[in-house]
Amino acid sequence: MFLDQIVQSVRGRVEVLKSREGSLYEEAKQSFGPPRSLSAAIRTHSLMPVGIIAECKQKSPSKGWLTDTYDPVTQAKGYESRGAHGISVLTEPEFFAGDNRHLEEVKASVSVPVLRKDFVLDPLQIVESRVIGSDAVLIIVRIVDDDVLLRELAETARDVHLEILVEIHSQTELDRAMAIKPDIIGVNNRDLESFETRLDFSLNMASFIPPEVVKVSESGIRSSADVEKIMNRGYTGILVGEHLMRGGNLLEVLQDDS
Repeated sequence: MFLDQIVQSVRGRVEVLKSREGSLYEEAKQSFGPPRSLSAAIRTHSLMPVGIIAECKQKSPSKGWLTDTYDPVTQAKGYESRGAHGISVLTEPEFFAGDNRHLEEVKASVSVPVLRKDFVLDPLQIVESRVIGSDAVLIIVRIVDDDVLLRELAETARDVHLEILVEIHSQTELDRAMAIKPDIIGVNNRDLESFETRLDFSLNMASFIPPEVVKVSESGIRSSADVEKIMNRGYTGILVGEHLMRGGNLLEVLQDDS
């Protein structure tokens, strides 16, 4: 399945990172100024009825190429001008055609927080995320089956002053996610095995997440009706990718509704 192939590819990238371990930590200490708070931006969600993380993504394993002309900087600046509260940048190279450089360029071009979207399996990837300019980093519970490692990822993020968006794909993953005190819980409607989406997953999960937690529904959100359903279940924000990459007008629609 896609997920197994992606994880195997990521392990290869981690081995390369290990050769830079000492210099990475030094670079992280010297990187940028204080990170921008993604959780605060989503919680405030000015000018919109809900907090919005808009995603820069060139390709999907299940949908193929999403655009013929991918310019993440232009895409991100457009999102910001249309009211997005944060930008997510895919950096996974083999299956999503991402690149760390995309995130670096986006961070230098926008004033809102930037989330690194990748498949994190090692604390060095967290440190790398800080070096390339991330304000927050995605941790996917499904691919980290060791609770000790899961805690280490969270602790490393805090050591380098990054927020964590901890993503779940089933109810059984929620307790593990909450144990590492996430800044944001991401409820992903996309099944990581089939890569199909089901909005009902977010709707059904809402009541199990403590109300004080910043929670975001991810994937498969295409209309104001979808957003209204999510808001009615108490979600703080949404993450939208393919709809916007294909030219969808959800940001404009939500501005009109706010």
